[in-house]
Amino acid sequence: MLLFWHANRQPRDTAVIDIKTFMLALALGNIGFAMLIAGYARGAANNPAMQVWKWAKLVLGCAQLLGWMRNDLPGPYIELVSNVLLVSGVALELAAYCTLFGVRRWRRMLMPAAVLALLAYQTARLGGMSGNDLTVLMSLLIAAFTAARAVVVLRAGARESALLGIICFNDLVFALAMCLRAYTGITHGSLTVFSPGAVQSFTFVAGYVVMIVNGFGFLLLCKERDDRKLELLATIDSLTGLVNRRAFFERTASARMLAARLRKPIALMMLDIDHFKRLNDRFGHATGDEALCLFAATAQEALRDHDIMGRLGGEEFALVLPGTDLDGALQAAERLRLSVAGAVLAVGGKDYTMTVSVGVVLVDPDEHIKAAMARADHALYMAKSAGRNRVVCGEDTRQAA
Repeated sequence: MLLFWHANRQPRDTAVIDIKTFMLALALGNIGFAMLIAGYARGAANNPAMQVWKWAKLVLGCAQLLGWMRNDLPGPYIELVSNVLLVSGVALELAAYCTLFGVRRWRRMLMPAAVLALLAYQTARLGGMSGNDLTVLMSLLIAAFTAARAVVVLRAGARESALLGIICFNDLVFALAMCLRAYTGITHGSLTVFSPGAVQSFTFVAGYVVMIVNGFGFLLLCKERDDRKLELLATIDSLTGLVNRRAFFERTASARMLAARLRKPIALMMLDIDHFKRLNDRFGHATGDEALCLFAATAQEALRDHDIMGRLGGEEFALVLPGTDLDGALQAAERLRLSVAGAVLAVGGKDYTMTVSVGVVLVDPDEHIKAAMARADHALYMAKSAGRNRVVCGEDTRQAA
């Protein structure tokens, strides 16, 4: 951290930070963050929140750089451009948080708020407001956007996540510092951007901490979400939203271990959409995909949260029901069959209904899952041979042997 101390116009035993040099450090830090994010984003998955955050940091850095040079650049509009960029930067930071955490309809609220903030500043400036009052107004505007950012983080789960809690705390501290800065201007009446003093120093230090901690924190949050998406891609069937074949066997193994430890039964179903190939050939693969999605959504509505349903391939599905005996599994299979039969698929302006055949078995505690699936698959074959659209109970392990 670049700290420079001086005692100009201060008692000898009092020292404050050099505000102008500190502003330069903030400007270079934010521009550096924008460059860092741009480099990271080139090798990472496309993340809209990270792109907005990059532009927010760049705009803030440019605003602070202009503020640092305001006494050295000619022209009356340097201060105006600097403050417009500053409000735009904090608004973009809030937009990045809203994008990251999926806040609904944030554009309808944030964009008008940013425009009103800029209009308020420009109106006050054209109305002849003093430099002190303009500084107070800008401090309150920045405090409002920062507090809103803290609220977004708090709603996203700051109480449960240590990282989110730190980011929320930093934003609240910085918002409080800006409010204290505004209060100092109201009570003393001589506040400018480079005014020395404890409150001014505290504000810039808080802003520097927010830039460093929240900057890296935002990158970590984006990385966490990207890693989570990659994990979902590795375990979830992209078409139906069900777990894929590998994840199904992994979760089933865990469910079987838990059932054995609790001495609870566990049932298994094999399911197959009837005449799916005929549907696919007649109406096309797009309609076949719609049918698979409709079947998966209908089945999930009829299941419990802890039931495990996976797509093994094509129109073949498997379902594990932990804590369910054979009678309960047969009843669940019948409910599922009726739900699928009641679902309607719109094809070429006409309604098309599907049916499903189901084979059900009770998994033996010492049985390998593939052996149980073979028994359920044989029951499924029997259901299809008997006319489809029915549930058949498979043989137990002794009968299969």
